[in-house]
Amino acid sequence: MPLASSRRAAPLRIAAGTAAALTLCLGLIGCRPEPSPSASPSTEASVSPSPSSPTPTPSESTPPGADIERPTACEQLYSPAMLAALQARGPLNDPGVTMTSTQNVGGLEILTSGIPTIRCSWGVPSETGLATNVSIVDAAQSAALLDSFTNAGFTCQPTEGGIICVLSQTVIDQDDNIVSLGESHVLRGNAWISTATIDFAQEGYTEDIVATLWG
Repeated sequence: MPLASSRRAAPLRIAAGTAAALTLCLGLIGCRPEPSPSASPSTEASVSPSPSSPTPTPSESTPPGADIERPTACEQLYSPAMLAALQARGPLNDPGVTMTSTQNVGGLEILTSGIPTIRCSWGVPSETGLATNVSIVDAAQSAALLDSFTNAGFTCQPTEGGIICVLSQTVIDQDDNIVSLGESHVLRGNAWISTATIDFAQEGYTEDIVATLWG
């Protein structure tokens, strides 16, 4: 899961059935293209970028033949072991979960533009959850996503024949509970794997999707 810096933010409320700060409201639409979000992308968290080495470009990190077909079922994203571990934690695609797989402004614009995508979430409407999209993007969209993540303070580096960008925050809600928010994005070939989490850590989650989709 994403590894990044932690900071104390202004108190916020994260509750099932209501829009949380960062608009990370729990819910699910199922395995179909994301609808246009009702919340304004301007609610994206503000995170100051930290100094890092130059960000690689997709063309530098993606080998030939890295393109994939969009999965047609969420179960196709995971190895049998990972699927069993996730099923033990909660249901797949509960109709009450509506969280999106990114709150990055540039990411939301592309995600809701009609690109081929499949969305999968785990858990029930509550104060924890996970949502992942596997989307098909072209080279220009992939480059725009990388620019958007880099400018938003994500840590981006080469991985598994592509690029992974991660961002994690720790905030305090109005009940003084510590809440962990995270995003990870993999850009490889024609694919974009986007995942957002709220207090939901599953070791090796993104790596398992990459290994399953590319073999």
